[in-house]
Amino acid sequence: MTETQSAEAGAGDRLVRAGAIVFFVGALATLVTVAPLFLGTEPFPPVAYAVCMLMGAGFVIAAAGVLRSIAAQRRQARGAAPSR
Repeated sequence: MTETQSAEAGAGDRLVRAGAIVFFVGALATLVTVAPLFLGTEPFPPVAYAVCMLMGAGFVIAAAGVLRSIAAQRRQARGAAPSR
């Protein structure tokens, strides 16, 4: 494996990790935002509900990382395959 291919695969891994972090921040925000509905307290402002959208954004970031890793592995496999 060359350095370039390793760096491409690493970039995909970093995107997956970043996506997971963003997803969990959004999930935590969702739990915090929904809690007042069950506790009977005053609901949070609409901005709090917008933070919940980070769950979807994190999922998209992680999916992009997976696709980038797949592309890097395909390029690596094509490079290792013997020419006809």
